Amino acid sequence: MSDVLHELTIGAPANLLWVGIGTMLGILVGAIPGLTGAMLIALSLPLTYSMNPSEAMVLLVSMYVGSISGGLITATLLRMPGTPASVITTLDGYPMAQSGKPGRALGLGIMASFVGGLISWGFLILLAEPISHVSTKLGDFDYFALVLVALVLIASVSGKALSAGVFSGFLGILVTIPGESPATGETRWTLGLEQLNNGFDLLPVLIGLFAVSQVIHEVASSEKKVEKVSQVAPEGVLLGAGDWFRHMANMLRSSVIGTWVGILPGIGANVGSVMAYSASKSLSKTPEAFGSGSEEGIVASEAANNATIGGALIPLVAMGIPGSVIDAILLGALVLHGLQPGVLLFHNNPDIVYTIIFTMLIANVAMFGMMLWSAKWIAKLATVPRVYLLPVVIVFCVVGSYALNNRMFDVWVMMAFGIVGFLMERGRIPLAPFVIGFVLAPIAEEKLGAGLQATGGSYLPLVTRPVALFFMTVSIVLVLWPILKSLRQRRTTQEEPQINE
Repeated sequence: MSDVLHELTIGAPANLLWVGIGTMLGILVGAIPGLTGAMLIALSLPLTYSMNPSEAMVLLVSMYVGSISGGLITATLLRMPGTPASVITTLDGYPMAQSGKPGRALGLGIMASFVGGLISWGFLILLAEPISHVSTKLGDFDYFALVLVALVLIASVSGKALSAGVFSGFLGILVTIPGESPATGETRWTLGLEQLNNGFDLLPVLIGLFAVSQVIHEVASSEKKVEKVSQVAPEGVLLGAGDWFRHMANMLRSSVIGTWVGILPGIGANVGSVMAYSASKSLSKTPEAFGSGSEEGIVASEAANNATIGGALIPLVAMGIPGSVIDAILLGALVLHGLQPGVLLFHNNPDIVYTIIFTMLIANVAMFGMMLWSAKWIAKLATVPRVYLLPVVIVFCVVGSYALNNRMFDVWVMMAFGIVGFLMERGRIPLAPFVIGFVLAPIAEEKLGAGLQATGGSYLPLVTRPVALFFMTVSIVLVLWPILKSLRQRRTTQEEPQINE
């Protein structure tokens, strides 16, 4: 472990450079409404081909940390959340900035982001390796049931409508069918196209869903008016020791909430910030101040959404199950660099795992310094007309997709999924279940196929093995609970008029 930390710092100055570049790019992209960390990381994957796996993960994880943090700048100063994770920050950050304290609003957000990242990193380094050791004891049926829980959980928590999440997840699974079966090796659903023999590549699908769809959305929507606040005073961003102690309990509580929300696959940083914000409001001595410039509200939102990063990385490095959309892209990055994500990653490539873990720590420190120094200048990026940004984004999309296999087929796949992503978002169908389904379905099929081959086609181990039975039971409960809850609410609604009469 100490060797990896030495390699990341003193032993390899180039890695520190990648941390700096990745974190700053993440902050910049996170601060620009319409651009997301998922888009940045997907577009950067082709650029990492010539890098060794360690350097590639350093760059990508740093982008992850920076992009979640950067959104608070424009959320506070322009009332335009750079990322969905910063939506809750606008409720109190912008009113405080309007009241003449933009520097203090930014300082509170940056402080909370830093503490949230550190606390979730502590959970990451404490839990990742023990969980990975436990997961190595899992058989093929156990692992299939575990992946099934992740798939069901993603569908059941993705948005207000269960049907939309289920549809998105099944669509992602459907897209994995063309090509070679991971269980039997047979080729299927290729429609006679040789390019589909290996299925749809992850990179063009991701770039299409998150980058091209956003470009289409920006072109189709009118330019939004930017609300500005007064100039940020540099001295207002730096907070005293009293501020740290006063808000420490809130930061600790919100960070723990964010971490545990991040561990649950597919829920996301925005849900973590909502839960922490609600908890902080309910426990506050001045709940009426929330929504009108409350310091507690800013701290709770930013501590939680940054803490989800460490939480989401725990299932990724320990079991190969992505905890968020960005983690699904990081999972794809491991595959593209010839690494086998999953339970054996800790055993086969411990250097990569600890590189990811310690990069998160160093990137959080870098983020803290960069945000304090550059917040007031980064905020001006949000006023750059989209007409200058979108052509650059689309060029990177085309080049990145073509460079994967040097064929135009991947570019057309990218464009097709860009349209699919745009239509899904217009129809309020979440993208997260699609991506996680697309990534996890082949793993589930491979594990189920291996298990069936070992038992001669018998499904009995799904109910006779204790671990598999537990996970199958959890899956069934997760599916039935929202349905039963919906039926109960509908029955209550139908009975209310009769009661009133």
